[in-house]
Amino acid sequence: MRTVDFTPLHRSAIGFDHIFNLLENASRGEQKNTGYPPYNIEAFDESRYQITLAVAGFAEEHLHIESEMNRLKITGTQANTEETRRFLHQGIAGRSFERTFELAEHVNVTGAHLENGLLVIDLVKEVPERMKPRQINIGKKALEN
Repeated sequence: MRTVDFTPLHRSAIGFDHIFNLLENASRGEQKNTGYPPYNIEAFDESRYQITLAVAGFAEEHLHIESEMNRLKITGTQANTEETRRFLHQGIAGRSFERTFELAEHVNVTGAHLENGLLVIDLVKEVPERMKPRQINIGKKALEN
């Protein structure tokens, strides 16, 4: 396995700690996420996204969505059923899960809904007006002594 040393970047780049941590964790394979539940990430345009998770068997009260800083965390908890069931085949996963997504700066969750066993989460990238490119007009000197 190949390792990458990001130390030289730490010396010359300021404010990118979050990105360096993501890269270091990804290069080490430190991921909590497994393949469950399966999900899609869809981009509708440059600022609108949607995450869809297949959460068959989960009711709304068993799903929790939390957005903090640049991280989106979705957890699902299954109620423990004490009854013993005899399955001839069990292909539907019924286990609790936690799935996290790293969000880019200014990406916000705008809503979520559960429909037909799919949890749909809407995201929008809202860049503040002061950070958008703007045209500078050429005119007279602004500073006169």
